[in-house]
Amino acid sequence: MSKNKLAKFAETETFPNFFQPSMEELTKGFDKKGRWHDFFENNNPIVLELGCGRGEYTIGLAKFYPEKNFIGMDIKGARMWQGCRFAIDNQMKNVAFLRTQIDYVNLCFDKGEIEEIWITFPDPQPKKKNKRLTSLRFLERYKQCIANHAKINLKTDSDLLYQYTHMNNTISFNYLPIYYLEPNTRITIDDPNSSIYGDYIIQSISLPLDISSTMTISAYKALQKI
Repeated sequence: MSKNKLAKFAETETFPNFFQPSMEELTKGFDKKGRWHDFFENNNPIVLELGCGRGEYTIGLAKFYPEKNFIGMDIKGARMWQGCRFAIDNQMKNVAFLRTQIDYVNLCFDKGEIEEIWITFPDPQPKKKNKRLTSLRFLERYKQCIANHAKINLKTDSDLLYQYTHMNNTISFNYLPIYYLEPNTRITIDDPNSSIYGDYIIQSISLPLDISSTMTISAYKALQKI
């Protein structure tokens, strides 16, 4: 790490809007978990950006929505210097930054504490599906700290990640056989008879031997592009 990065990282650790819990703190009970509203000194909704980098998006959202609180989360502390410094210099009381692995998000926030999540241009991890921030492994962690009505937003320029990402709700429906369809295929449904609309990712297909019979498809609701 360069001297400039080391200096920024050292200064970042002194900022009042920067938090860096140790592994011991996380496992024993992070003192901000369930108490983030105390830090912000209000009960406004909390929005979390995962992989915030320098914090430009966190800052931008916080400026646009002053009635909400924003937390940027990333593992690279030196990058956060820019966002922390800007928020302090501009007296933005609705911004904080959290340095830790996203794997530990459920150890940093209590159930229902997060109203909305933004995942902005994450690494699509082409060879490691389990490391994708929209994988079921991470979605299960998010579920432990978001409100029941919470939204998870994804911004990506990766077709691979877009096609891969899905929401947890599933549907099951019957149609006449379409033999070229396969699991993990993205399909668009516009069916007024069943009131099923939008993009879905096929989970499983049960094809009949008789073409006059119907096939059964189970599918996940696909995430829409933003």
